[in-house]
Amino acid sequence: MKNKVPFVVKCAMVFVVLFVLFALFGQWLSPYEFRETSLLNRLKPPGTEGYILGTDARGRDVLVRLAVGAQITLIVALVGTIIGAVLGSLLGILAAARRGWTENVIVAAIDVQASLPIIIVALFVLAMFDNSFTLFLLLIGLTGWEVYARLMRGAVLSAKEHGYVTAVRALGASPWRIYLGHILPNVISVALVQFTVNLPLTILLETALSFLGLGVQSPLTSLGQIMSEGRDRLLTAWWLTLFPGAIIFLLALSVSLIGDWLRDRLDPTLKAR
Repeated sequence: MKNKVPFVVKCAMVFVVLFVLFALFGQWLSPYEFRETSLLNRLKPPGTEGYILGTDARGRDVLVRLAVGAQITLIVALVGTIIGAVLGSLLGILAAARRGWTENVIVAAIDVQASLPIIIVALFVLAMFDNSFTLFLLLIGLTGWEVYARLMRGAVLSAKEHGYVTAVRALGASPWRIYLGHILPNVISVALVQFTVNLPLTILLETALSFLGLGVQSPLTSLGQIMSEGRDRLLTAWWLTLFPGAIIFLLALSVSLIGDWLRDRLDPTLKAR
């Protein structure tokens, strides 16, 4: 019974699966293209014939735009979080392995990154340079790497003191074999747990920047951009912000619940309690 998945976590998993399916195949639920406009069908409310979730100010089908927006949000969140996880984990392992000036430089970079307000930095970079999708994706990816680096450095330093590492080193194993074959498999769960923690934060960061007009740009769209387009019509066209806002809220909540459950199962410090 101890390993039974809680009902709330099951619901979260179901929603995440449905969200992924909607992002991948939701465009086929509507006969319209996501950029197709119809000035004769502007601001149609949900339930209008031919428009299940209504239309926006340009007569575009909200359902298909939500599907495309969910797809872009999913890509940005996953790729951005993976970039930060890989970069931070590699730097953390390098700091723990090399020590000396290498560790000092990486730790200093971690402290600098942790002290920077990421929203302000993102606003500055995206406002100063040409806001391309690639730049936006890289900027999202560089968010939170310092957390992975700090955690992986501590985990590797702790693992190096364990008896099995000392025994393998005494047998003449090379450093590559020690780290890849023995240390990394025992510390990778730390990065996996942090990945589930950072993923909803990345989703909210992408949403915030797109809502402010500094994220995903036309002709692409994202859930945050769809919300931004409807913010001036909260009373007359409430569906333009309610639907994407509800999806973002439920997605971030679901991923957070799954992340907390995985942390309880994978984090060795919690298992020991």
